[in-house]
Amino acid sequence: MQSTKRVALLVISCLTYSQFLLASEQSESKGFIEDSKWNAHARSLYFSRDFKSSHNTGQSKRMAWGLGLSTVFESGFTEGTVGFGLDAWGLQGIRLDGGRGHANAAMDVTPVGDSGRAAHDWSQLGGAVKARISNTTIKYGNQFVSLPILMTDSSRLLPESVTGTLITSKEIENLEINAGHFTAISGAHSTGHDNSGYPSAYYVGMKRLDFIGGTYQFTDNLATSLYYSWNKDIAKRAYGNINYTYPIDNQQSVNVDFNIYHTDYDKKYVRRTSEGDIDKSINNTIWSLAGKYSYDAHSFIVAYQQSMGGWYGHGYDYGSGYGTNDGGSSIWLANSYESDFNAKDEKSLQLSYELSGAGIGIPGLAFKSAYVYGWNADTAAYSGGKRGKERELFNQVSYTIQQGAAKDLAFKVRSSFYRATNRFSYGDNNELRVYVDYPLDLVALIKNNK
Repeated sequence: MQSTKRVALLVISCLTYSQFLLASEQSESKGFIEDSKWNAHARSLYFSRDFKSSHNTGQSKRMAWGLGLSTVFESGFTEGTVGFGLDAWGLQGIRLDGGRGHANAAMDVTPVGDSGRAAHDWSQLGGAVKARISNTTIKYGNQFVSLPILMTDSSRLLPESVTGTLITSKEIENLEINAGHFTAISGAHSTGHDNSGYPSAYYVGMKRLDFIGGTYQFTDNLATSLYYSWNKDIAKRAYGNINYTYPIDNQQSVNVDFNIYHTDYDKKYVRRTSEGDIDKSINNTIWSLAGKYSYDAHSFIVAYQQSMGGWYGHGYDYGSGYGTNDGGSSIWLANSYESDFNAKDEKSLQLSYELSGAGIGIPGLAFKSAYVYGWNADTAAYSGGKRGKERELFNQVSYTIQQGAAKDLAFKVRSSFYRATNRFSYGDNNELRVYVDYPLDLVALIKNNK
């Protein structure tokens, strides 16, 4: 009942301030079909992790290669004071390689049974109903969410999804408010809506996650965000962000991005995920500050990140199935790559470089290289309380075809070379991901063929 009251109060508040906006999204609605979107997407993903240390549960290499097919239909809203709509989607995964011996559920690519065999194919359907009044939308059902305290991961073969209610309000100019009540999460390799894809009782699962927050755009160059979430029997979490860009001239700019999370873990979650008996909640605060200098096609980034508090090797805990069940990408911090550098009391420093191909006459090309070094991590869970160190060299290059019959076909290669001391985390690892993505606008295709 409390979550329902929070949602109702938010809607009333948003409508009260609707006069601050000059136009209403609902008043400009063209109809259920006229404003609809229908997209299809095909992805081929090769994903491998080659472990260089022997203590990783006896599995020296994990590998998966699959084909992911998805289609998403998003209707417009019916005309009138209150508009109604419907979203629906379907996912199909096909394993091309990566059977028993190389398969592992922790890679989040294919479903893996107790026998160690990966599924040959799997599928899932989902949908949501929605309503809009003025500039406020309410959606209920199976959906994809992209917020700092609940973000469904789309970096694997198929995306995660969550089930519940999401309110998005833009009644006040330059302010977006989000509120949600969710009761289930479906992992990237799951076939149902009430689990994260992990069968073991060790994993906690989502019981109920409520949140509220928003982003205010002060100017074109300055924005702030603030969110708070209640994750039943797991954690209470707050998030803040300040992002500012200073334009030096037409070719140069400096960007500063500050992110911070504070988490108060529930003692039930701590006990369940610890080897020892913990009789109280353990808090964690983690923050990152990144400075980015851009000149034409080139960008240079320096970032510092610090995690304070946690338990038994845990610092900032997030994720799906094996974490706090708030989505596999709910970590909006600077030093998050293959490793997140988020252990208890860990500090880390990043140096990175980015290249935009458009600036050198190759539109569609992008490149990034980053080196992150972490130290002072409390590795009690791995090595008897020694201070752990880790480092990662991350490289990614991508290219999207800009025109012709294969327009929008995208290629991306991502690699990480990870090393750790004191048997920290899962040990040394070389990771490789190769993506081939082809999105297709089915509505545009139908119109062009008429």
